[in-house]
Amino acid sequence: MFFVYRPKSELSFVFIDNVKDRHLLFLVGTSALLFGFGGRMWAAQSWEATITKDPPGNFPEPPPIRTTYHFGWSGFTAGTGDIHFSKIAGKRFQLEASGGTSGLVRALWKLDATYRGLANAETLRPIESKQVEAYRRKKIITELRFTDPGVSRTRTDGSGPSTAKAFNFPGLFDLHSAMLYLRSQPLTDHSVYRIVVYPATSAYLTTVTVLGHERLSVHAGTFNAIKLDLQLKRLGKNLELEPHRKFRRATIWISDDANRIPLRIEAQIFVGTVFAELHAVHFEQEKS
Repeated sequence: MFFVYRPKSELSFVFIDNVKDRHLLFLVGTSALLFGFGGRMWAAQSWEATITKDPPGNFPEPPPIRTTYHFGWSGFTAGTGDIHFSKIAGKRFQLEASGGTSGLVRALWKLDATYRGLANAETLRPIESKQVEAYRRKKIITELRFTDPGVSRTRTDGSGPSTAKAFNFPGLFDLHSAMLYLRSQPLTDHSVYRIVVYPATSAYLTTVTVLGHERLSVHAGTFNAIKLDLQLKRLGKNLELEPHRKFRRATIWISDDANRIPLRIEAQIFVGTVFAELHAVHFEQEKS
């Protein structure tokens, strides 16, 4: 599962937005992720040549697991999220997440969100996803269907009609499949991975750099951890790279073991630092 700050109205896995726009990304799932490099005028051919072409790694696939995360900023909790990862019939991985604002933040800004994503368990490519954001006065539903050429999106905002949009770019990931792909890699110190992720309404060139290995204590316990740096650039209409005006960068820690569970995410955005932290984890028995 992952958590990623995204532009207004772009949730994914489980997200919350910044305070004024009220977006503090919940993501389900580790778990949060995105950024880039270069400037707006960088030629498409240049950045496309840097995309990671490695196939899925041979790291063990994730076990069935349920996790709970707390989200917040400036040291206090603003929301919670529950994530369930499993392998289902048809050789598919499924990620289900639900969450919402809590406490004082909920009194000021109500948000309940759900997410369900499917990915091919062999190729780690996305199949489809559906996310629902229920605010105090409206509901936003975003559905994505992925094919080899790209992705088609259907979006309903409030009581208005649905809108459809397609984005063609081969090899796209959504947040769920991006997490699966990245965790499958060796993740040796200083290694760099660049992929294109389409979480909800836009595509992003995502750069993940392995900063190193260290011990990390979170509410759920103390773990050996892999520390990752996350950066992103939005892909414009002509595939030019555009800077993110609100998101600066993020640091993600995942467990350095056979599970590689997201432990903590800290994202630097224009209002300060927002975080997601693992509070509880429960492993389920494999279904025969």
